[in-house]
Amino acid sequence: MKAVNRILVTGGAGYIGSHVMVALGQAGYHCVCVDNYSNSSPKAIEHASALAPGKIEAHEADIRDTNALRRILAQADIAAVIHMAGLKSVNESIEKPALYHDNNVQGTASLLEALAETQTRLVVFSSSAVVYGHAHKMPITEDTPAAPINPYGDNKLEIERMLEARAAADNTWRIANLRYFNPVGGHESGTLGEHPSGIPNNLMPYVCQAAVGKRAMLSIFGDDYDTPDGTCIRDYIHVMDLAEGHVAALRALEAAKDGTVLTANLGTGQGHSVKELIETFERVNGIRVPRQVAARRPGDAPVSYADASLAQQLFGWRARRNLEDMCRDAWRWQRLNPEGFG
Repeated sequence: MKAVNRILVTGGAGYIGSHVMVALGQAGYHCVCVDNYSNSSPKAIEHASALAPGKIEAHEADIRDTNALRRILAQADIAAVIHMAGLKSVNESIEKPALYHDNNVQGTASLLEALAETQTRLVVFSSSAVVYGHAHKMPITEDTPAAPINPYGDNKLEIERMLEARAAADNTWRIANLRYFNPVGGHESGTLGEHPSGIPNNLMPYVCQAAVGKRAMLSIFGDDYDTPDGTCIRDYIHVMDLAEGHVAALRALEAAKDGTVLTANLGTGQGHSVKELIETFERVNGIRVPRQVAARRPGDAPVSYADASLAQQLFGWRARRNLEDMCRDAWRWQRLNPEGFG
């Protein structure tokens, strides 16, 4: 297999993808980004490029356009792929399951078809802890049964299995499926962070927008769960720790035998409640977050956190940043960029 240097990053303009490209660039890789900007901004590429000068080139394309992928792959000697492109709203996936299957699953099939015509056989896939559904035993390990409860989770699991089947049929492939928990925060420079379109789906950007005055009030969905303070508990992971996890997985695949398939959780191994996150955010940033308690949301699990020890064993990686770092860096991004990328 060729020496790994040029990495195709699908969905590289997104929240996680842009931070992954910075981590890759700082590790000495050159990124070839493919994104259709359906839920991202080309400005994220500019900001990431400033943090990893000379390491990122961008192409506007949809991964469902196999011919476009063929043209991009023909122009660059790609040695590996980090695949993050896809739609990602759980609620929208319930409303539009066919759209999600087309974008996420068929998009991946298109990518694999294009890759099959090249010598590129190394893929790191952005999966998700959503594949576990409502796990009843904590912490969640990779042996926890996969039982997704929405089309988005179904998509992630189907893609994992598609990649595993490809490696089983052709043992020149090497695959890493990274199941991440709850990414938050931003680059410590304050120039790169989460920029959701419309109303945020996730807690941290909602906290930030309420703090900066973009939202009148933060809603806490339920404070009567069977948890110490009554609010849901999640495994929040700093987005730069997550980005560095991709680099570590890539390096593990470089050193692995052909036919290797690695599946690992990326989390901190610690759960924090919604109230704990909000109170930590207020304390480290010296700002009040207006909030109210609202009814529970259907489908929210009371507790979810990872056992991330396998990632340390396989990749030599573990999360280094704590909840205070996550809150501080998320607010720095929001404060310096109140309108996101504008």
